[in-house]
Amino acid sequence: MIKKPEFTRADVEIIRREEMYKRFFRVEKIFLRHKLFGGGWGKEIGRELFVRGEAVAVVLYDPKHDLIGMVEQFRIGALDEPNGPWCYEVVAGMLEDGESPEDVARRELIEEANILPYAMEYICNYLSSPGGCDEKLHLFCGLCDLSQAGGIYGLPEEGEDIRVHVLAADNVFAELLNGAFNNAAALICLQWLQLNRVRLRNLPISE
Repeated sequence: MIKKPEFTRADVEIIRREEMYKRFFRVEKIFLRHKLFGGGWGKEIGRELFVRGEAVAVVLYDPKHDLIGMVEQFRIGALDEPNGPWCYEVVAGMLEDGESPEDVARRELIEEANILPYAMEYICNYLSSPGGCDEKLHLFCGLCDLSQAGGIYGLPEEGEDIRVHVLAADNVFAELLNGAFNNAAALICLQWLQLNRVRLRNLPISE
């Protein structure tokens, strides 16, 4: 069994915070000190934090037809990628006040893919880039019928233009690590699906 880290939140002293930027995103500079592995407390340090919050991502899987649903959309962070700034991703969205991760998952599946899953499995959660961002992602697998899925969705008022692709699982897994899926949420979800594919195909199918 892997031991928990020695220190906890109680071993960090926040000295002050400065808001550096606030529009659609927010950036803070946090001045703090924390306990040291060798004993005692470290000196005051400043760390800039991209305040992002919690998000949800869902990979769509049709175990009856062995199909995977992915979405494609423009991403500014991929502007200079060799394959261009349109990325193959899993459905995703941010948590809002009062929502649970599964609430967000179901809402985003309707908005981005027009899909209502018959079952959901929780995969895991992870911090996307804890060296400078507080974003935490909750990952799910949504079991659904993808035989008639596809199309263009998203919220135009939010500038969304999202295309749904339905792909054979064998084709996805054959290209999993060749750069076609160049974001962490998609890779983690697809690797989990690859490991759980046989089990999911043996589950009873809900009509």
